[in-house]
Amino acid sequence: MLSQLLQHGHDIRRLTLSRSAAPLHCMAVSAGYEQRMNEVYSWDGTKRGSAPFLVIQHTTFGEGRLDYGGAQYRLSPGQTMIVTTPHAHRYWLERGGHWEYFWLLLNGREALRLAREILDGAGPVVTLEADLVDRLAAACLSVLTGAELTPGAASVAAYSAMTALHDGTFGTKPAPETPVPAALARVVAHIEAHLAGNLQVGHLADIAEMSRAHFVRSFSAAMGTSPSEFVMTRRLERVERLLLATEMTVGDIAGLTGFADGNYLAKSFRRQRGLAPLAFRATRLESG
Repeated sequence: MLSQLLQHGHDIRRLTLSRSAAPLHCMAVSAGYEQRMNEVYSWDGTKRGSAPFLVIQHTTFGEGRLDYGGAQYRLSPGQTMIVTTPHAHRYWLERGGHWEYFWLLLNGREALRLAREILDGAGPVVTLEADLVDRLAAACLSVLTGAELTPGAASVAAYSAMTALHDGTFGTKPAPETPVPAALARVVAHIEAHLAGNLQVGHLADIAEMSRAHFVRSFSAAMGTSPSEFVMTRRLERVERLLLATEMTVGDIAGLTGFADGNYLAKSFRRQRGLAPLAFRATRLESG
């Protein structure tokens, strides 16, 4: 399928789809196959608006560059870049360079959820097997050539691309399960049940019946993150669900998720998600 895309030639298509009464949450918005030579080409992930979306870009010839949160990458043939916006990244063509690639732009909360899992598991640059690159190319070609694409067809293309990336990142082997010690499992259960309550590290250490220092070391080793970061992640996940599933104010949501007030919730949410809570609600509901 990659060969068919290359034969199709350079092309760009932006979809204009009618809003559905039953929105889909993983949608292709546009796609392209492009060549850049001896020109200025640079995209800054902090300067592309506040609406969240995902870019998948696979290099076929030449080379591009990516700065992802300060980490530098060379984007060589056979490598696939995955980035979401808004985010602190920039990808570009070096002066006098040549870069050829195909790409898909997706939106919708399911596309972004899958992207976060892939980025956490593999980072922003992956090397896929040939059959998975073919699946990406097929998704791109279907957007470029499909006549009168429906929202369902655009969603099929988006899911095809995301599942190819998922298979390339996680494969078919189940993740190994490491038993969580009973004391820490007790703490996790308490956190999930009391997100609006007192979840200070000292209090959690008491529940685990450990000293504070021993608890922090044990929890971080078992869970892969510190107790305070784990609590913040769980609280923000609940904030997201309440923003999307209810019309509650930010202040009311703060009271249900352990934040001192709406201002503190908004600052924490913006720092972690790159958007204010109400902007997140508006953009996700519009894209969903």
